[in-house]
Amino acid sequence: MANAKADVAAKGFNPGLIVLLVVGGLLLAFLIGNYILYVYAQKTIGPKKKKPLSKKKMMKQRMKQGVSAPGE
Repeated sequence: MANAKADVAAKGFNPGLIVLLVVGGLLLAFLIGNYILYVYAQKTIGPKKKKPLSKKKMMKQRMKQGVSAPGE
């Protein structure tokens, strides 16, 4: 009788393996869902527009490049 119970327990799935598979499956589903949402958002919304540079920043960039700003 003791051997029969041990054989049934040995043939069953390891509880640790079940937990690992469930957690891994949920993590994989989460990551795939995020990727799908990201692709969908990129298609519908499009890339973010850049803000126009202010005159001060334009002058600073020109000074760094060595090009004199107009009016100097």
